[in-house]
Amino acid sequence: MKRSSRRILTPLARSMVGRVAEEVPGVELVEIPGSGPIPPEAQGEILLTTVLARNFEEAVKRGVRWVHTYGTGIERFPFDVIGDRLLTCSRGASAIPISEWVLATMLAAAKRLPESWIHEAPEGWSRAELDGLYGRTLGLIGIGGIGLATARRALAFGMRVRALRRKPVPSPLPEVELASDLHDLLGSSDHLVVAAPATGETRHLLDAEAFAHMKPGVHLVNIARGQIIDQDALREALDSGHVSLASLDVCDPEPLPAGHWLYTHPRVRLSPHISWSMPGSSEYLLDPFIANLRRYLAGEPLIDPVDVEAGY
Repeated sequence: MKRSSRRILTPLARSMVGRVAEEVPGVELVEIPGSGPIPPEAQGEILLTTVLARNFEEAVKRGVRWVHTYGTGIERFPFDVIGDRLLTCSRGASAIPISEWVLATMLAAAKRLPESWIHEAPEGWSRAELDGLYGRTLGLIGIGGIGLATARRALAFGMRVRALRRKPVPSPLPEVELASDLHDLLGSSDHLVVAAPATGETRHLLDAEAFAHMKPGVHLVNIARGQIIDQDALREALDSGHVSLASLDVCDPEPLPAGHWLYTHPRVRLSPHISWSMPGSSEYLLDPFIANLRRYLAGEPLIDPVDVEAGY
């Protein structure tokens, strides 16, 4: 195998990606800057980068045949300069922490946490009107890695799980029902989780018409991207009570400006895009790259390549 095929150009710090060379013998990590000129001697077939690299167009001209982006969301990736190169990302690497976050928000909504904690004697002891997850319906918009991990956890709680997926392929789990269309899913979901990629097709997928089709009192959870939800339509649905609660780890724009209504709305629980976080989360982002690196060096097809035309 020629030497360039084992050279990995990367603007990422050695502390982040050093174990690549440790786990895959014979490869060489070549550090390049994330912006500005790249040294002329920096050549390699593989580029391990992020969507934040400003000199991406120059980097791919250094003999690169395969690009991997260290992250799961690629809506800001410069697809126009990929050409015929292979493109992969760390899709699904954050499925465990994000699915745990989703279950936490659903349990918090059902069990009225934290508002049910007490700090003084209540009017009545052992009196409450709490909900549960058992027997409730979870609707998943998207059932990739995150959606699938969420489905498995929800099934363990005795929930009915329904999903909508972009491609007409069978359900990845026999216990997960596939909805016939978006309105079908919206009308049956007690908890609705947005787990779809951000593309031109999904921008404002949940608009005023979609909110009108949702089951009254639905709990909406978004761990995908803020632009999938029309936030003006969401505000109307929250104000009317049609959506009882929105648990949002993403919003549009990010960071959200000071004074935005999402910070203070009584039916919104907002977190600053942290659902991916758990011990070792940065290491998990490398796992898909290392798995595909072994395949690339062996001349085997890469797993789960990005569909550049679809944007995901």
